[in-house]
Amino acid sequence: MPLRGKSALRRIVARGTAMTVGAVTALTTCLAAAPAVHASPSATGALRWAPCGDRQNPGAECATLSVPVDWAHPDGPRLDLEVARRKATDPGARVGSMVFGPGGPGDSGVEMVVGRISRFSPEVRRRFDIVSFDPRGVGGSNPVNCSAGLLAQRPSPVLKSQADFETTVAYNRRLRADCRARTGPVFDHLDTAQTVRDVDALRAALGERKLTFHGSSYGTLLGAQYAETYPRRVRAMVLESVMDHSVATTRDFLQVEAAAAGDSFQEFRKWCHGAAACALHGRDVRVVWQDLLTRASRGTLEDPAKPGSSLSSSDLVNKIAFRAFYAADYAGLATAIAEMEASKPLPASPTSPAPLPSATAVFCSDWHLPVRDYREYASVVAMMKRTAPDLPYLLPIHMAAACLGAPTANPQHHLNVHGSPRILVSNALHDPATGYPWAVSVARQLGRSGVLLTYEGQGHGSVTSGPCMEHAVDSYLTDLAVPPQGSCPAIPS
Repeated sequence: MPLRGKSALRRIVARGTAMTVGAVTALTTCLAAAPAVHASPSATGALRWAPCGDRQNPGAECATLSVPVDWAHPDGPRLDLEVARRKATDPGARVGSMVFGPGGPGDSGVEMVVGRISRFSPEVRRRFDIVSFDPRGVGGSNPVNCSAGLLAQRPSPVLKSQADFETTVAYNRRLRADCRARTGPVFDHLDTAQTVRDVDALRAALGERKLTFHGSSYGTLLGAQYAETYPRRVRAMVLESVMDHSVATTRDFLQVEAAAAGDSFQEFRKWCHGAAACALHGRDVRVVWQDLLTRASRGTLEDPAKPGSSLSSSDLVNKIAFRAFYAADYAGLATAIAEMEASKPLPASPTSPAPLPSATAVFCSDWHLPVRDYREYASVVAMMKRTAPDLPYLLPIHMAAACLGAPTANPQHHLNVHGSPRILVSNALHDPATGYPWAVSVARQLGRSGVLLTYEGQGHGSVTSGPCMEHAVDSYLTDLAVPPQGSCPAIPS
C-alpha cells in the first residue's frame, strides 16, 4: 500500500501539534538476558562469536565486547557488554549488520535477538545480520544491583506533605548508595552519552565502516544522540516510537506523558463504543473504569495475576491499562476490565505499587526533572490528573519521584545534527508512551536529515504495522530508498 501524500500529512501534523505535546518512553521492567557464552573480543577489537546455548531458540550467536566504564578515561576500569546476533537468512543478499537499540530503559537487546527475532520484518532478517546488546547496567552487561528489601520499601508516589517529600528524597539517597555499592563503578556511568560510545565501539568491532541502526522507544534517544555525535558514521537510521530529549522542564515532561496516555484511553473508549466485539459494548467505559479505580484504592480489587491478592490503583493503571495500550489490545483490555468488574471483592487491605526496576538509574542519568518541594510536586500531580483524569499516578510520576535528588550526567538538550544522511522518524499517531508530537519535534530538530513517517493507528511501535509501513522501512534500510514524508493508514483491529 503506497504512502499517503503531503496533504494528508499536513492534516495529521496539524492535529498532532494542536494536542498537548505527548510522550515519553516505555519505562518497563528489565528483561532477563538469555544465557550467553562469554568470549572477550581480541586485541584487534573483533567479536568472538559462539552459540548462545538457548535450546528453545537455536541459531543466535553471543559474544562480549569490552569497553571502558568511563569513556572519559579509556585506560581505566572496563566492563563487558553482552552482545547477540542472528546472521542474515540470505547470505547472498546480505547488506551488512543492523544494530538494534533496545527500549526501556532496562530492555535486553540480547533477549530480543535470541527469543523475539520475529519483531523484525522478514526482509530485514533476510538482508541483515541483526545485532543487539544489553546496554550497560542491564541484563548481562554489569546490571544495576540493589537490595531487594530496600527496593520494596519505596515510598508511594502519593505524597501528602512536605515530610513525605523529604522522606522520598532521603530514601532515594539511601537507595543510590546501596545500588552503587552493589553494582560497582559503572553505576555512575549509565547515561546514554556513554552508551553512544559503546555503540560506536560495537560498530567498529562488527567491521562496519558506517552504522545501520534501528532504535525503538528509549533506543531512539540513543540513536539520535549517536547521529549527533558521529553524523558521518551513519549509513541508515530508523527512530521508532520517538523520545524528544529536548523537553526541558519537569512540568512539560509530565504533561506530555499524561496527554499521550490520556489520548490512548480515549481511543479505547471510541473503539469500545463502536465495536460489537468489545466486552463492554453498550456501556459507559469510563464509569466502569472509575469503579475499578475506587475498588483498587480501597484495596478490595483482586489482582488477576495473583489470585487472593489486591491490586493497587497504580498497578491497575500502569500494568493493566497502559500495557494494553502499548499493543493496542483493546479487546483484551475490555475483557480484562469486565472480568475484574465481575470479580468478588476482597477484604479491604493496604496496597502499594510494584517496585521500580533497577534500570531506573539509567533514566535518572538522562533526565533532569527537579521538583523543589511538596507544593510543586502536588501541583504537577494535579496537572497530570487534569490532563488524564482516568489514569491517576501514571508511571512517569513514579519515575520523577524516584529521581528526586539524583545527579544527571546527560541532561536534556536540543538536537544538533550536521552532516548525517537522511534519518527515518517513525511514530504512531496514537502512541501511549511516545506521543506523536514528539516525533514531529525530533524530525524538525534533525532538519534536512529528518524524514517523518506517520502510522495513522494506535500502539507503541509502528515499523511493521501493515504492508505500507513495512515496505517503506525495509526499502530505506536495505536500499537507502528514502520515502517521501507521509503517512500510512491504520490497520483495522
